[in-house]
Amino acid sequence: MASMKSLARDTAIYGLSSIVARFINYWLVPIQTARFAASGGEYGVITNVYAYVSILIILLTFGMETTFFRFMNREGEEPRRIYSTTLRMLALTSLGSIAVVLALLHPIASAIGYADHPEYVGVMYTTVAIDAFMAIPFAYLRYQHRPVKFAALKIFNILLNIVLNVLYLIVLPKLRMDPLGIYDDQFTLDVGFVFYINLVCTLCSLLLLWKELRGIRFGFDRAACRRMLGYTWPLLIMGVAGQLNQAASQILFPYLYDGTVEEARSQLGIYGACIKIAMIMVMITQAFRFAYEPFVFGKSKDKDNRQTYAQAMKFYIIFTLLAYLCVMGYLEVLKYVIGRSYWEGLRVVPIVMAAEIMFGVFFNLSFWYKLTDRTIWGAYFSGIGAVVLIAVDVLFIPRFSYMACAWAGFAAYASSMLLSYFIGQHYYKIDYPLRDIACYAGLTLILLALMLFGARSLPMWARLACNTIYILAFVAYIVHHDFPLRSLPVVGRFFRK
Repeated sequence: MASMKSLARDTAIYGLSSIVARFINYWLVPIQTARFAASGGEYGVITNVYAYVSILIILLTFGMETTFFRFMNREGEEPRRIYSTTLRMLALTSLGSIAVVLALLHPIASAIGYADHPEYVGVMYTTVAIDAFMAIPFAYLRYQHRPVKFAALKIFNILLNIVLNVLYLIVLPKLRMDPLGIYDDQFTLDVGFVFYINLVCTLCSLLLLWKELRGIRFGFDRAACRRMLGYTWPLLIMGVAGQLNQAASQILFPYLYDGTVEEARSQLGIYGACIKIAMIMVMITQAFRFAYEPFVFGKSKDKDNRQTYAQAMKFYIIFTLLAYLCVMGYLEVLKYVIGRSYWEGLRVVPIVMAAEIMFGVFFNLSFWYKLTDRTIWGAYFSGIGAVVLIAVDVLFIPRFSYMACAWAGFAAYASSMLLSYFIGQHYYKIDYPLRDIACYAGLTLILLALMLFGARSLPMWARLACNTIYILAFVAYIVHHDFPLRSLPVVGRFFRK
């Protein structure tokens, strides 16, 4: 139980910081969707470019975060040398790839549809390469159980991003000021300036990690490097395939949509804006992952580890389902995060959120092959999921537009999750509380149906009141079955006999 409390504490810190960071980051959505209307397609450019970025970050980190934790906790390895070796590997690959991309900038930009704006590609690739390198110092903070500094740096980066976006997208145009000479005669700004802002924020974060970067002086261990690469290459395949499940739809959409380039970017912008509301699941999964990954590898030698993993899975599902109901219950309020011209895409939110829950379950399941050094299985599962996603996209985007993207992600994560569970039970059996999980899932579906169809004729305030009652009913079920009030800290003593 002490280990679960440690996991809960770190998850709470990562989670709170992630919630704060995502909440702050959400303000980019109303700022950018207000500045760039859906019909113009500029937000579609942002959505499309960031889809490429999400794939590139996986390629450039090539699974070294997980590999780093594995080798830092492995018997016979010297942690300082492992850290320094990992830093040097990422520095070499990041700097080398920046040089190659800048040398081939124009043909690369033409190949992905940005021949008129190669600077978009150059700036964002440089940014993502630096971010990939910084992944290891941030992983080192997690290894040292320093979630406060980790969170502070992440929040600083987003705050700076918000401030610069507000300044250049809202304040300066209102004041008709152009100190950098970047606006046109109507004081409109090219969407590419958003990418320059990201580069500035990333460079500032890199400077603030200077203490952690001093670990590079502990040398380079060639033998350890070979062992790490042997462990990590299946993780690279798994990571790319897994990220394709999130980004391939946004990359493929302009090529598959049955319409003009401008219409495709407009539709993609609507989809990209609306899935921002569903990112609460990404936030929770990310917070859990930050705490759970070092926790799992650190606990792998304990006798009760499998029981702990089963408990962690159950509690993860409980609280993500609660978050799901909260978002769906208050979607009529949350929709104001995005511009009105994007509201037609809100129907993707419940589908994308359900897909993200399944991705989180898949992440929880993934440790059976990481702990048994069978990482190739992760590549198989994610690869199959990517094939499912691409097949759904190719078949249905021309007919159903961005709704096909939402269902493609759902199908992909469901496939990967189910395969990982059934095969994992053969190699590393864990007795997950399937009956309890099924009860929570069933209750969620019932309450969701009531939210969507039970009070459609009522005014908004009444619908929100009903949804609040449904959410409280779910909380009451949690308290009754898994979190009795007497077990709560401080107030729990008032409920004990």
